[in-house]
Amino acid sequence: MSTYETPAKDRVPFLQKVSFGSGHFVLNLLPGALGIFMFFLLTAFGMDPFLAGLLGGLPRIFDAITDPIMGFISDNTRSNWGRRRPYIFIGAILSGIFFILLWQMDENNPQMYNFWYFLIMSMVFLVGNTMFATPLIGLGYEMTTDYNERTRLMGFSQTLGQFAWMIVPWFWVIIANPDLFESQALGVRQLSFFVGGICIVLGLLPAIFCRGLDSSNMENRKEINFKSMFSNLKDLIKGIVEVSKNKPFMKLCGATFLVFNGFQLVASFSYFIIVFYMFKGSYDAAGNWPAWFSTITAVATAFMVIPIITWISNKVGKRKAFIISTSISIVGYILKWWGFSPENPWLLFMPIPFMAFGLGGLFTLMMSMTADVCDLDELNNGMPRKEGTFGAIYWWMVKLGQAIALVLGGLVLKLVGFDQNAAVQTTETLTQLRIADIAIPAITAALAIWVMFSYDLTEEKARKIKAELVARRGEL
Repeated sequence: MSTYETPAKDRVPFLQKVSFGSGHFVLNLLPGALGIFMFFLLTAFGMDPFLAGLLGGLPRIFDAITDPIMGFISDNTRSNWGRRRPYIFIGAILSGIFFILLWQMDENNPQMYNFWYFLIMSMVFLVGNTMFATPLIGLGYEMTTDYNERTRLMGFSQTLGQFAWMIVPWFWVIIANPDLFESQALGVRQLSFFVGGICIVLGLLPAIFCRGLDSSNMENRKEINFKSMFSNLKDLIKGIVEVSKNKPFMKLCGATFLVFNGFQLVASFSYFIIVFYMFKGSYDAAGNWPAWFSTITAVATAFMVIPIITWISNKVGKRKAFIISTSISIVGYILKWWGFSPENPWLLFMPIPFMAFGLGGLFTLMMSMTADVCDLDELNNGMPRKEGTFGAIYWWMVKLGQAIALVLGGLVLKLVGFDQNAAVQTTETLTQLRIADIAIPAITAALAIWVMFSYDLTEEKARKIKAELVARRGEL
């Protein structure tokens, strides 16, 4: 059990933690709002379901391409304001503005006009969002070099980020409320101004107040300009290859893929089980229970799970903390069998404190461990440090898995016999749906534990790497 005390020079000041956390609030608010708003493409703007599916999937392909490019650019940037902060500043403004413009469609326009408008504006929005998100993630990896302080920083930022998930579920309720808006389309257009404005204001804070490593003397950075475009492409590919050979990092990616996408695959199932199993297919009777389920999960994650996981990690190490938190989440998934009760809806909240350990522990610990992995990469491959590239590859894997999970989730619904047009589902369908809702995330979580059992970048090894890097750089 660790008794190490973090030196004052390695601690991140509170203002910087709050600012970095505000950036994570934006990172969650934008995709969360986007997911809710996408539902209204069908009901408010009359988009064909197939075309709406294309609008959800095609931009993800584009996003997967831009992330590693932005990571490489921020890793090699030279400026008086550091490698990441100029992009975060500009990206926050562009993300907010483009999100607002994305939703300024008229429901009376021809369907194909709205299709092409939304597709093109989605690409434009993702450019701004990538400019903000990828450097922000890289900045977090370099805000401290201390093993334990990294976990505290990521835990604090994840706590603030959870506030977005407390708010987002209620967007559906707000937009669909006829007492607030004359139409759902009007609700989407007007609420987008609120989301975009909040993202600009809070997204600027990390660019203004956060500080990363002093990169003024960082060696071997590439020139970023049009003349060096082709040589930069070769360097980008080389960097990605080096990242892919980092075995601890690949384990982090594998475990994250399993835990996060096992959860994502069945994420919508809870809503269907609440409506069709607990309330016999009555949307009116289900009311706000699904929104409360999501909000209470975010509250439990922010104020219970993340502080506990941070404390455990600093006592027994990050790998053990991950195994403990993921094991607890499996217990939560199993408890859903009794928690989703038609006789007592309040039991719905029983599994939440256990389930929340899954994603709450996952991103707190994985982002902290990725920062450790960046040190290992510098030790093996030298300068420049690749926080941006590591962050881009990690989140590229998350997004790819999320896209796969969305497809497989629909396939599972079809296999269990779920009929979206039926007000009442068969008993067999609901039983199979409930089993899948438990078994899939529980199995993927167990596989993630197996993957992380051989993760060997311990606290002792991380501190030795840090000491060697300090000596190599000639730092005091």
